[in-house]
Amino acid sequence: MSLWNQESGWRANALNASSGAYGIPQSLPASKMAVAGADWRTNAATQIDWGLAYIHDAYGSPCAAWNHEMSENPHWY
Repeated sequence: MSLWNQESGWRANALNASSGAYGIPQSLPASKMAVAGADWRTNAATQIDWGLAYIHDAYGSPCAAWNHEMSENPHWY
């Protein structure tokens, strides 16, 4: 998914030093991912599960999230 290539490079330990966003989906705050599992800091699958649920709830689809990302400057979703 291009969205997470851009956000984190698919790195489970990716940290945005300015905002504190963390992980593959760049959760902000990072601790929001705890609802998906206690291993949210290190488990890529847990982060992906949380991120897909977030995208579904917030945008309806990955394509809609990507469209939002591209409409913002700087890019964010």
